[in-house]
Amino acid sequence: MRESLRRLASDEGIRMQRGDTRRVRVELLDGDHVTIDVDRKARGADLLDKVCDSLDIMEKDYFGLLYLLRGDPRVWVDLGRRLSKTFRNEPWDVRLAVKFYPPEPSELRDDMTRNQLVLAVRRDLLEGRLNCSSITYALLASYRIQAELGDHEPGRLSSAVLVETGPIPHRLFTADMEERVEDLYKKHRGQTPAEAESNYLESAKRLPLYGAEMHCARDSAEIDIILAVSAPGIAIHRDGQIMNRFPWAKITKIGYNKRTYTLRLRAGEFDEYETYLIFRLASTTAAKKLWRCSVEHHMFFRREEPVSVCRVAGWPRLGSRRVSCRRTLRQMRAAPPQGA
Repeated sequence: MRESLRRLASDEGIRMQRGDTRRVRVELLDGDHVTIDVDRKARGADLLDKVCDSLDIMEKDYFGLLYLLRGDPRVWVDLGRRLSKTFRNEPWDVRLAVKFYPPEPSELRDDMTRNQLVLAVRRDLLEGRLNCSSITYALLASYRIQAELGDHEPGRLSSAVLVETGPIPHRLFTADMEERVEDLYKKHRGQTPAEAESNYLESAKRLPLYGAEMHCARDSAEIDIILAVSAPGIAIHRDGQIMNRFPWAKITKIGYNKRTYTLRLRAGEFDEYETYLIFRLASTTAAKKLWRCSVEHHMFFRREEPVSVCRVAGWPRLGSRRVSCRRTLRQMRAAPPQGA
């Protein structure tokens, strides 16, 4: 046995010396870090599969990997591209994240996927990408505590536990908030961890920015806005308010040219012509990022299966046509459960 382990370690050392493997440091959704070795020719999808396998996640297509690029912390790893072309110095640092948030969390088949989605929503709340009222913060925190600690008992809930477990920002953390969370927590008696997590997600999915990728832009009047891309479509936010929504069924074309991002909308019942909406981004890179995010979300949530993104004559769009979408939501729902 010792000889086998010695030989295995020796073989591993030889492979490392030859440069056949690369080391990747992965930050998980709960804040922990793991280190994974991948082949030097591995692609982003290979790394994502390894991370999901290490966590026993079966519904892998909801997830993606983020990395830091020129100060932008939310750049997605291209699943079809070799990692060695994306990263340079080791260890390569990435973050596991939910890329496509399921519009109906109750349809998730995998308990671990549901648990990771809860952690993703909690992180979105803590980092300010997702906002809600104080009562919703308290409700979400109470479900999270029920899932983690079980039924309420006197003295079980403390400020330290609430800070560590609940998604309550420090600016809202008061004695009144703590009391409100405890009152709600008492009402969840009897809920299993799975039921509490399901109730958590049922409340979270109703938030306007649930699962949204947000991009800063300016409209045709040069007013600062936020374009939020999510499962239902694309929404325009200004000063924290939703100004307009464009469901995927209404959008017929998505394009970009340099710093300009363009949507073509289907003519409505009382419209004679199609509508073009033009937005200006801070850079060509930002416009391409928004275009790619839009195409990937449309493909995942609306298509029967992934398709190649072709050049449309007369429709401006620069750069790569590669998008990261291995299976669509419809394919995931149609596939038999693993282990069935």
